[in-house]
Amino acid sequence: MLGVTRSATFCLHLLLLAAGVYGDAVSDLWDKGKAALDAQLAKSSTCTKENMLVRREWGDLSADDRKAYIKAVLCITSSPSKLDPAQVPGAKTRYDDFVAVHINQTMFIHSTASFLSWHRYYTWAYEQVLRNECGYTGAQPYWDWGRWAADPEKSPIFDGSDTSMSGNGEKTTHQTFMVPNGNGGGCITSGPFKNMTVNLGPVSPAISPAPPTNPRRDGLGYNPRCLRRDVNNYLSSRYTRTQDIVNLINNSKTIAAFQNTMQAAGGTLGVHAAGHYTTAGDPAGDFYVSPGDPVFYLHHAMIDRTWTIWQAQDLQNRMKVVAGGRSMMGFGGAVGALTDEVNLHSVASKPYTIGDLVSITDGPFCYTYA
Repeated sequence: MLGVTRSATFCLHLLLLAAGVYGDAVSDLWDKGKAALDAQLAKSSTCTKENMLVRREWGDLSADDRKAYIKAVLCITSSPSKLDPAQVPGAKTRYDDFVAVHINQTMFIHSTASFLSWHRYYTWAYEQVLRNECGYTGAQPYWDWGRWAADPEKSPIFDGSDTSMSGNGEKTTHQTFMVPNGNGGGCITSGPFKNMTVNLGPVSPAISPAPPTNPRRDGLGYNPRCLRRDVNNYLSSRYTRTQDIVNLINNSKTIAAFQNTMQAAGGTLGVHAAGHYTTAGDPAGDFYVSPGDPVFYLHHAMIDRTWTIWQAQDLQNRMKVVAGGRSMMGFGGAVGALTDEVNLHSVASKPYTIGDLVSITDGPFCYTYA
């Protein structure tokens, strides 16, 4: 038993050492592409350095900045929904409006031509609602997976403190799909979101015991329950390390290769799914309802940062490019195009085309990463 403990400790030390060795490699790629991003900014008619928001990693935010973000998220979880209750009876809060949009469009925004642009616009729209409806003055933070890959549960994102996105779930007897069971599985009991209510779903639960069945097959009925997590490092220590992110960026020469590798279309788990299932639980592990866990937006801000860094390595040849179909895995045969519409309905002011959403300093966007 002592030997097993020492072996596990040694492995953890190796992971921490790897994080140190590779810790700046993604940032190095950002620096490499920054001149191209600055040149694109200089050509923008809508974005300037003076009005640009700067998105930062959660661990780099001050305690006050984290609390300001948390306060805004708690605000939209208590603000009333703007959806028609006859159509989406389970949407009780403004936060639920975002979850409902994702549920409705899930089969058309994953493994499709619009995956990256849709989620870029969706994360930005969430950021705008925090700012415009809840008084937040900062930018959307991101979760640098590689930085905390060795032990995400002890990261400032999941440590359960009052400046975290809340901790792990209570340890229960359970079965988490995709990964071995972690130390949670039950309702989260610490941090700012310990009393948060999940109202929508499930549609495709990824934990057993499963949450109560929704009164509607589409998951849009009212089904209040606690937020459950099973945070663990099984996937993060294998698939979301800094070197995994670097390899994704450097080895993907086309947009098809980049988004397919990110989404595990080739069979090996990518950073997208690995991030979701590092959080796990309900609703984070539910393919449709995953935005019901607030850490979703930190995860997808990192998805967007990774896409931006990939673009910046050859910006002029990697912006106006698209690959994939218009429905999940290309079912139906229709091929996506830059002119395809991205419409978030009740959570954003207007629809855009994919081509409008390929630059973080054009179209509706004016932000960068640090």
